[in-house]
Amino acid sequence: MNHNNQSAGEAASSPIAHAGRTNTGFQIQPAERMSGLPAQFFAGLVRKANEQISLGYDVINLGQGNPDRPTPPHIVKSLQESAENPLYHKYPPFSGYSFLKEAIAARYREDYGVHLDPETEVAILFGGKTGLVEISQCLLNPGDVCLVPDPGYPDYWSGVALAGAEMAFMPLREDHAFLPDYGSLSEEDVRRAKLMFINYPNNPTAAAAPASFYDDTIEFAAKNGIVVASDFAYGAIGFDGKRPVSFLQRPGAKEVGVEFYTLSKTYNMAGWRVGFALGNPEVIRIINLMQDHMYVSLFGGIQAAAAAALTGPQDCVHELCSMYESRRNALFGALDQIGWEAAPSQASFFAWLPVPKKYSSAEFSDLLLREAKVVVAPGIGFGKHGEGYVRLGLLTPEDRLVEAVQRIGALHLFE
Repeated sequence: MNHNNQSAGEAASSPIAHAGRTNTGFQIQPAERMSGLPAQFFAGLVRKANEQISLGYDVINLGQGNPDRPTPPHIVKSLQESAENPLYHKYPPFSGYSFLKEAIAARYREDYGVHLDPETEVAILFGGKTGLVEISQCLLNPGDVCLVPDPGYPDYWSGVALAGAEMAFMPLREDHAFLPDYGSLSEEDVRRAKLMFINYPNNPTAAAAPASFYDDTIEFAAKNGIVVASDFAYGAIGFDGKRPVSFLQRPGAKEVGVEFYTLSKTYNMAGWRVGFALGNPEVIRIINLMQDHMYVSLFGGIQAAAAAALTGPQDCVHELCSMYESRRNALFGALDQIGWEAAPSQASFFAWLPVPKKYSSAEFSDLLLREAKVVVAPGIGFGKHGEGYVRLGLLTPEDRLVEAVQRIGALHLFE
């Protein structure tokens, strides 16, 4: 997504946009790594939605993953109070305050029974995304291979591209519970791989992983010398009484990898940019070394508020999870009414739905926006094996979710 203040039209007409040439004829030559970055597929989706909104249409946007509820008041109050502390007006320790690392270690111990050394097994991140991009730069050389889920979170690709490495995709198929099948990967890809990403609860498929999957992953990684990066961004959001399993809960996990956790989803703190890498001490050391050269950690007031979130009452987390489950039930109940058949989401705040066979995922998404004024994310934006699906977010009130489905039902696409 383009977060610049310029519109797309303004950017296209700027001097530097024309082959890097300024009005003086001076040429700006970007580094080669910039041309290797993956295209931002969803920027086009946002542009199309905004066009409809600018024309005065009531658009229901289910295509993005931005939490719609505010941060709980006690966390906001902690930031307000902490912002007045002169200590936090200075540079914080490069690797962050110990009290925050101790807070995340305490939360993992309480929630998952995982024991972490706060100083050697916890790295503070500027949001989970930063760590997911950094780890490729920390561990991969040009020509190395990273195993990446397909469909999967596109920013995995960004980190691999910046490292000059290559990707080998692990298909996530419905007939395999949207879990990678390690036995189907090519021997050459496995031999060259140094890093792999896994992500459960999964974005975009909304699948959860059993403990046995993590055991298989640890065995596979140890056998082949591959570091595991477990993206646990939706770890707090499980349905039907089932708590998502953490990779770090399984024996041997710390020996082969790390887990990335974020406060964005658990506490509705997406804009606060607080995340953590947890696990293998050597990987944590390398991530901290990278960050020593790039940042001076998070503003101390935000670190204090993050610690308050982790150590304070967790009622807000349980209530949030219940709200998403209620929204899921409302959505899938409405889908059933119009004949759109799909397996209910197991976890996360997404739904992964099959596209009618005569459409591609992009064509179907365009049709829903044009005719129903409903935004969904086409599966192809998450990888080749995302084709045939669209992703919906449970990030609007139940009545709007039901209205969106009713609008789609009026198109009679599932009769």
